[in-house]
Amino acid sequence: MSTLTIERLVVGYGDGAPVLDGLDLEVPDGGVVALLGANGAGKTTLLRALLGLVPVRGGRVLLDAADLTGLPTEDRARRGLALVPEGRSVVAELSVAENLRLGALWGHTGAARDAAVGQMYELFEPLARRRDAAGHTLSGGERQMLALARALVARPAVLLLDEPSLGLAPLVVAQLLGVLRDQAEATGLTVLLAEQNVTGALSVADRGVVLSLGEVVADRPAAALAADPALRHAYLGF
Repeated sequence: MSTLTIERLVVGYGDGAPVLDGLDLEVPDGGVVALLGANGAGKTTLLRALLGLVPVRGGRVLLDAADLTGLPTEDRARRGLALVPEGRSVVAELSVAENLRLGALWGHTGAARDAAVGQMYELFEPLARRRDAAGHTLSGGERQMLALARALVARPAVLLLDEPSLGLAPLVVAQLLGVLRDQAEATGLTVLLAEQNVTGALSVADRGVVLSLGEVVADRPAAALAADPALRHAYLGF
């Protein structure tokens, strides 16, 4: 289990105004936090900054009190951070099995790697049936399953997801979100889930955090946030 702590984070692009300006957030170990907000709220920028993909102008990113702020992306990955970006990112030319073995290179060797890949086939049965299929032949739902499985197979401490339900059928979304909830409970995986599917995200989250113009405007238990019509109407559009 690992706690992700964000302290006074300032992030921007080029010489422009900050996208995130002094953001504070804690994602507790073994918990699922839904990161909510309209387009442009800063959700993707935050996830990218946590992996070192966007320069940080100020503040700190801590994983179990270890400061990751100045580390390159690959070192943050070795420390246990994993990102599933928007867009179902898989290696299109490789098969399902090859994509999973590639993900398992982090922290696994030999029999342990095979066991980790086998666990992903148990979690995502459609991938087991298509293990020899190339990534570009998969359906949108299968590609998102593969992107999630490739991140999980490395057994990260903290999993960051950017809009995993985008464009997917409700049944597939329910399966993916259910896997996240189950993994958090079974393995202590810490999850920060950026979503515009507010209802689905809050249904599996312990807490909901609402961003607006790069600032946290609400941080509440998921059930309480879902039950607050004024906040939903003001910031979440329903």
